[in-house]
Amino acid sequence: MKTPFYFIALISLVLFSSCKNETKETISASEKAAEIEEASSKIEPSYAQIGLDMAFSTKAQLGKNLMGTMKKKGTKEALKFCNVRAIPLTDSMATVHRARIKRVSDKTRNPNNKANETELKNIEAFKNALANGEQITPILETKNDSIFFYYPIVTNGMCLKCHGNKDSIDKDVLASLNTLYPTDTALDYSENQVRGIWSIQFKAK
Repeated sequence: MKTPFYFIALISLVLFSSCKNETKETISASEKAAEIEEASSKIEPSYAQIGLDMAFSTKAQLGKNLMGTMKKKGTKEALKFCNVRAIPLTDSMATVHRARIKRVSDKTRNPNNKANETELKNIEAFKNALANGEQITPILETKNDSIFFYYPIVTNGMCLKCHGNKDSIDKDVLASLNTLYPTDTALDYSENQVRGIWSIQFKAK
C-alpha cells in the first residue's frame, strides 16, 4: 500500500519542478523581450529616416491645405494658395523640425525655388535612377556638423492639373499661371517624372 503513495508523491514532485522551470523560462522570455524593446527605443533613427520624416510631414501639411482649397474653391484658387502660402508653410515646418527645408527644381514656377549647382546634380541623379528603374533612396551628404538630405518630388496625375502639357491644362488655369508666374517653366510634365527635390539641412547628432 505504500508504493502508490510514494509513486504519487514522486509524480507530484516532477510536475511541480516542471511547472517551476516553465515559469522561470516564461519570466526569462518576458524579461528578454522587455530588454530588447528598451534597447530598440534607445536606437537613434538614421539620418535618411530623419530627412524622410521631415519631407513627408511637410508634404502632408502642404497637401492637406492645397487639396482643401482645391476641393472648396477649385484649381484656380489652389494656384493662388501655392503662390502665397506654399513657401511660408514650408518655412513653418522647417521651424518645427529645426531644419532648413526647401523644395527646389530645375524647371521653376516660383524663382525662389531655383536649384543650386549641387541640387541640380542630385536632380539629374534621381532622373537617371527613375529612368533606369532603380530603387529610389535619399542622397545624404555630411558637411561639418550638418546633414544635407535630398529626395525626389515625383509627379502624379494630380500634379498634371497645373504642371502637365499646356494643351491639356484648363485654359482658365493656364491664364492664372501666366498672371501669377510670368516666368513659369514648370510645365509639360507627365506622370512619374522628377519635378524637383526636397533639399533639407539639419544638425548631425
